[in-house]
Amino acid sequence: MKALIFDCDGVLVDSEALAEETLETHLGQWLPDLDIPTLLSQALGMTTADILKHLAQLSRPHLPPDASERVDSAIEARLARELTAIAGVHDAVSSLDLPKGVVSNSRRCRGLASLATTQLEEALGDVPIFTAEQVDNPKPDPAIYRLAAHELGCPPSRCLVVEDSVAGVTAAHAAGMRVIGFWAPAISTTSSQTACSRRVLGEFCLICAGSAP
Repeated sequence: MKALIFDCDGVLVDSEALAEETLETHLGQWLPDLDIPTLLSQALGMTTADILKHLAQLSRPHLPPDASERVDSAIEARLARELTAIAGVHDAVSSLDLPKGVVSNSRRCRGLASLATTQLEEALGDVPIFTAEQVDNPKPDPAIYRLAAHELGCPPSRCLVVEDSVAGVTAAHAAGMRVIGFWAPAISTTSSQTACSRRVLGEFCLICAGSAP
């Protein structure tokens, strides 16, 4: 491998549980006819806008016009107060002597703030950050990973990706990259739906690792 690319949320920073709880609070009020926890467990790694669009199609009540902005703002306020880095990631990132990149489905302001809050921006230095606004279609579309490979000057087949979501694994594999599936104990849950999605993710990652060029 010539380059290592990290997802951000759930891989570098322990943000997934905070974001999911915030989404549950808002969506439970706006879309009371849906099983929000189950549906969110299936949407890990998608952008807020894509999650809301998907759930709105399943529900009779309508979302507020500014739902995406309200949810993102609430998530970012909570991250600013409570976010921590994944245990051990500072040392791991600092010790890896490879070209690196970070690819996130979050909007750029959230990604940069998350890395600053957790002091990971110091460990990453001038590592480029790629976010959802830079492509027409975010994960699970491969465009953002293809962009990262191009900017890093590395063929996709020589990039190794660390991902924690089916959407992210799908995107990286479709871009022609090898994928390591990751989840931290700190963000795990006893939810049977989430446990199932993680088993699927693990199996998918094994398939990707064996079949990528």
